[in-house]
Amino acid sequence: MSTDALPAAEPVAATPAPAATAPRPHVVEFTKVSKTYGEGPSAYTAIKDVNFVVEDRVDHGEFVSILGPSGCGKSTILRMIAGLSPQFPATSGTVHVFGKPVDGAGSDRGMVFQDYTSFDHLSVVDNIAFGLECRGVALAERRAQAMQWIEKVGLNPGTDALKYPHQLSGGMRQRVAIARTLILKPRIILMDEPFGALDPGTRYAMQDLLISLWREQQATVFFITHSIEEAVYLGDRVLIMSRAPGTILHQLPMAHSDRPAREMQRDPEFIRTVFKVRDIVDELEKPATA
Repeated sequence: MSTDALPAAEPVAATPAPAATAPRPHVVEFTKVSKTYGEGPSAYTAIKDVNFVVEDRVDHGEFVSILGPSGCGKSTILRMIAGLSPQFPATSGTVHVFGKPVDGAGSDRGMVFQDYTSFDHLSVVDNIAFGLECRGVALAERRAQAMQWIEKVGLNPGTDALKYPHQLSGGMRQRVAIARTLILKPRIILMDEPFGALDPGTRYAMQDLLISLWREQQATVFFITHSIEEAVYLGDRVLIMSRAPGTILHQLPMAHSDRPAREMQRDPEFIRTVFKVRDIVDELEKPATA
């Protein structure tokens, strides 16, 4: 048969190349950040040339523990991320959150302090719902959410909701503070020694609670502590700072904790990691020689 009768082949359309995926902005990025208070002979530099990056992981916020000698600027770093004065703004360098320069406090960041911050004249349920009230959430809705969070942080909605802060133990008050922060669903949770004043048993329970809530929220956590065991147990990464003026000396990846704190801290590999970190921290805390 003659090929003249065959239809002409139609041109095949080129398959379009897949569109390039825009890179996800870093959750937090510090670039040569320094903070000096005052001027002249009385000036004091808290941190100097701090550099680190926390990437935005898909479906998994990173837990960053921060260790260092007293006065090395750990809280300064947290408050710069939070956009809280007088630590914010930096004297030099840049602090970015989700790719944008920090220009003040924002609802995408929540902070839990060491002292049990609460409104003494408000009940537990109203303390937890306070942020939602500020956002204009209706009374019934914010109370319903607050009651759910009372249970999430291990308190009893039936017996604890209408108590006032003076009727609560330290551990219970810190649970309220955590609930008040997390109910707002911040993408970054900043915690400044939140368990420092708790007894060991309560502290273990709070560590386990925090791990559970963090995984549920999928937020990024920055956690200051003086407890090396706590830093190693909680952290995906441990940042170790120098003496003041503080800078980041070490960034150590940590193994994923897969057991409750009380069990994990007896594990031989966990203990080895703790002593490795302790050796670094102890060296930093030795008195400076002339």
